[in-house]
Amino acid sequence: MTSTVSGHAGVLSGLLAATEILVAPGCYDALSAALIERTGFGAAYLSGASIAYTRFGRPDIGLVSMSEVAETIAVIRERVTLPLIADGDTGFGNALNVQRTVRAFERMGASAIQLEDQQMPKRCGHLQGKSVIRWQEMAGKVRAAVDARESGMLVIARTDALAIEGLDAALDRAERYLEAGADMLFIEALRGVEDMQAALARFRGRVPLMANMVEGGKTPVMNAAELQSLGFSMVIFPGGLVRAITRAALDFLGSLHATGDTNAFRPNMLDFQQLNDLLGTAAMLERGQRYDEPG
Repeated sequence: MTSTVSGHAGVLSGLLAATEILVAPGCYDALSAALIERTGFGAAYLSGASIAYTRFGRPDIGLVSMSEVAETIAVIRERVTLPLIADGDTGFGNALNVQRTVRAFERMGASAIQLEDQQMPKRCGHLQGKSVIRWQEMAGKVRAAVDARESGMLVIARTDALAIEGLDAALDRAERYLEAGADMLFIEALRGVEDMQAALARFRGRVPLMANMVEGGKTPVMNAAELQSLGFSMVIFPGGLVRAITRAALDFLGSLHATGDTNAFRPNMLDFQQLNDLLGTAAMLERGQRYDEPG
């Protein structure tokens, strides 16, 4: 497992060093990750918010536990080979908890872990009412994460301080997290191009910067080419897939409720065979048959 995870992290490092921006859609289970891989993306972002939405039907307000995220990483890694960036929230506690989280995520197959400086219980970075810990405590968490990793898993440090302390303070915090050993910085909820340019002016060329596109959030949604031209190394769309699927599900259920059948919605669905083709059912059954025969 160790060498495999090291390989994922190495691939991710190479993608971040490339000229072209890395686009990482958000996933929340093995099927969503497999769809991201199948459509040609270079990496997937395991969104803690999307796990809360889909597993619990609840908002992103700190309800997901470390073990639930680790379990999700494991089932995704069994299904896909692409680099996987895992949302580690606050590390689920203090610096020692961070180290346990890092080791667990690394064993399960994460290529990178994202840690943030919110108080527990955290909440979505685009919701009101956030609070942050002292920068010294967060810098300690970053150092703890760097010390705990064993196979080169990347450490992404996120600050949510902009909405609470202002942009300059958020950039100062990011500087401290970089000094602590972060491999990438994520300044959450930038309010527009001017904020983005200020962050990039300080860190571009020193460390990769990540952009977060949340439909309806505090940061205006821009396309990957625009973000690349500004200087971002990676952009995540953490909740886009679950929002699209939820809208499609509501349309499907509304149609079924109104008509009593699925015929009207069939053009927008995979049929039984198409879904099994996507899942690789025939190949798996064939593989299983080999063990039914005498060796």
